This record gives sequence, structure tokens and C-alpha cells, in this order.
Amino acid sequence: MTREPGVVDASAIAARYRTLVDEVLALGGERVRIVAVTKTFPPEAIAAVAAAGCPCIGENYAQELVDKWGRFMARDDVGPVPEVHFIGGLQSNKVRSLAPIVDVWQSVDRESVIAELARRSPGARIMVQVNATGEPDKAGCDPADVESLVGLATQGGLVVEGLMTVGPTDGDPARTRSAFRSVAAMVTALGLSEISMGMSGDWRLAVEEGSTLIRVGSAIFGERPPRTA
Repeated sequence: MTREPGVVDASAIAARYRTLVDEVLALGGERVRIVAVTKTFPPEAIAAVAAAGCPCIGENYAQELVDKWGRFMARDDVGPVPEVHFIGGLQSNKVRSLAPIVDVWQSVDRESVIAELARRSPGARIMVQVNATGEPDKAGCDPADVESLVGLATQGGLVVEGLMTVGPTDGDPARTRSAFRSVAAMVTALGLSEISMGMSGDWRLAVEEGSTLIRVGSAIFGERPPRTA
């Protein structure tokens, strides 16, 4: 049966979220937090997963987040308010509109974004996104630039909590594990505390390699509706 657009099954979302939590714990992920990726899902999906106990949501698109968050916060039964992580490609000109909403900026990967965040959101909590697979079409800075970007952000008054990465497009387990392991080593070397890696298809490998944040959408919400804007 196909649901109408904008209608979510809160009980199914809660059940899938609890199953995911149990699976993470079974892998030894006591320190792992789940970032429920709500892109293209309506505000009701945010409410459902937050009510189920999920501490964080993740959004990829600036305007979608601004519009959706306003509708979520305007609900009469808003309930628990999750931490908001921005995980998509970040353009400097979008920082101003996002600053009142975003708690953690996970996709910081260049100097211009750091400068804009320092200007528009002083003291912001950030993560530096690393392209650990070397794929030219992937976002993230070169691993060789990580230390300098972390230093620049810190000097600018931002709080660098850790690093974020995306596994290889082909999903090869050996390459995925290698990429995750390399980012975990960078986090340790830099004395950072958080590692955001692992999505619906590879979160298990990420947990095994030390991830503290996994970004999961379809495994919680089901089939993702098409983006309308």
C-alpha cells in the first residue's frame, strides 16, 4: 500500500529505529549516536524519530531544512527537539539562513566556509569532511589538508569536534574499511573526539572501525520520497 505524500508511519519508524539501536549495541557501539537523515521526508518524520529517542537528525539541503524546520517547530505537539546536523554540501552563502537552526556542521571542507561560519555563527560546532577515498566527484578536503583546516577553524573560534567522511561509491568492503580506518587514525592523531562515518549501506563497518556518529536514513524511514525542489 502506498502512503500519501507527507504521511508517515510513526510506529514503523520507531520500530526500525529501535532495531537499529539494538544492532549498533550488538556490535559494541555503546558510544555511537544515530543521525537520522530526514532529507525529503516531511516534518512528521522528524517528530516520529525524535519521539522514538533519536538524539540527532541530519539534513542535506539548505532551503529544505529551513522550510521544514519552521514547519516542525510550529507544530502544536512538537515534542522532543533533536540536535540538527547539516551533512550536505555547504555553500558559504547559505550559512546565514542555516545558523539559527544547525547545531553541528558536519560538511566543512574548505577555508571559505570556515571563514563564513566564524563570521555568522561564532563558536559553532563543526566537523571537517575528508575525502578519504580519493574519488574526484566526492566532497571533502584532501587528507593532507585536514590538519591545516582544523587549525584554521580553531583559530577562528570554531569548535572542531571531529572528522566526517563518506565511504567509496562502489561499496567495496575492503576499500570502505580502509577509508574508515584512515579517518579514525586522523581523529586520534589530532586529539579529536568524534568520527562521523557510515550510512545505511556501510554503518556496520563504520562502527567496527570506531565511528561515533552514523548517518542513516532509509533503514529508519523506509523508501525515500523524491525531492520536489
